Amino acid sequence: QVQLVESGGGLVQAGGSLRLSCAASGRTFSLNAMGWFRQTPGKEREFVACITRSGGNQYHTDSVKGRFTISRDNAKNTVYLQMNSLRTEDTAVYFCVARPDYYCRVGPAEYDYWGQGTQVTVSS
Repeated sequence: QVQLVESGGGLVQAGGSLRLSCAASGRTFSLNAMGWFRQTPGKEREFVACITRSGGNQYHTDSVKGRFTISRDNAKNTVYLQMNSLRTEDTAVYFCVARPDYYCRVGPAEYDYWGQGTQVTVSS
């Protein structure tokens, strides 16, 4: 099995930055695409970003393009989400995800592994 543990969430003022990290353990050789989703109360989980194993392909949802950047360090089995120019609407629980397949997908059901989530709160 695979375990994903997020860190780096917290409270930040609008315009500020945070860096989320997700450390994978267990059968990490089975992981290919990794990414991030977010969720606010009463809403569906929303795709944020994804990166392929090689790091050669990254995808970001339109609302975060130019502000968030996903990256990964395979030697450390860790994926990151650098979040700049944060807005109040970015407030959510952020989940790290992973799947055995190469390609990134935007649907939450496409991901086999999920972290427990980390809260990001952006104040005005």
